[in-house]
Amino acid sequence: MIIADAGLLNKDNISMLEANDYQYILGARIKNETQKVKDRILEEQWQDGYSISIKKGKGQRIVVSYSDKRAAKDRHNRERGLKRLEKSLKRGRLTKANINNRGYNKYLKLTSEVQIEIDYDKYNADQRWDGLKGYITNTSLRAKQIIDNYNNLWLIEKAFRISKTDLKIRPIYHRLRHRIEGHICISFTAYSIYKELERVLKAEQSYLSVKRASELTHNMYQLNFTLPESKHEKSILLRMSREQADLYQIILKYY
Repeated sequence: MIIADAGLLNKDNISMLEANDYQYILGARIKNETQKVKDRILEEQWQDGYSISIKKGKGQRIVVSYSDKRAAKDRHNRERGLKRLEKSLKRGRLTKANINNRGYNKYLKLTSEVQIEIDYDKYNADQRWDGLKGYITNTSLRAKQIIDNYNNLWLIEKAFRISKTDLKIRPIYHRLRHRIEGHICISFTAYSIYKELERVLKAEQSYLSVKRASELTHNMYQLNFTLPESKHEKSILLRMSREQADLYQIILKYY
């Protein structure tokens, strides 16, 4: 099953998924739906946690849910966007070039050849969409299952955030296939090790965070040598701090 945000929502991508018999749950742009679908959404008496399912044809349907928490966030963001527009308008910083559908610029309108105003009717009409979230799917899952599956996207977003910050994996541009696959493999292996360390520390209820444990390994050293007469190989851990010793004992217990 493919689960992705609205960035994947276009006809070509959906056609490709369906051609390869993939089931999918995609974030929907409900304001871009047909007038019939939008009317159906807006006629509903929405309450916190309530959801509906609307058939779109060709085995596809849109699930829409409402959340009081999301409504409060949407309202706050819209009001903040309006205040920024009002401030910019008052300072004379807005021109015809600012009239577009990017962000909260959609509330601007041109009332004459040179005068720009805020369309408060459009701003007020948008409050009807506060708290609503849509999902396009071709699955037979129940609405709650669709929403729960989609909400797990935060785990993927967290994985990317960890990879870019804690593991410091930055985009590296490759041209050859084996180099691309090698970079992906290294990145995935590093993240797998990170998550395993996180699991072990949690299981041991350690006071060490994953980030701190990772930092401690940067100067933990082991000396390997071969005895000249017996030819036996020996290894000695160099002196460690208390934190390093605690981490070493945890790792030793599991591996």
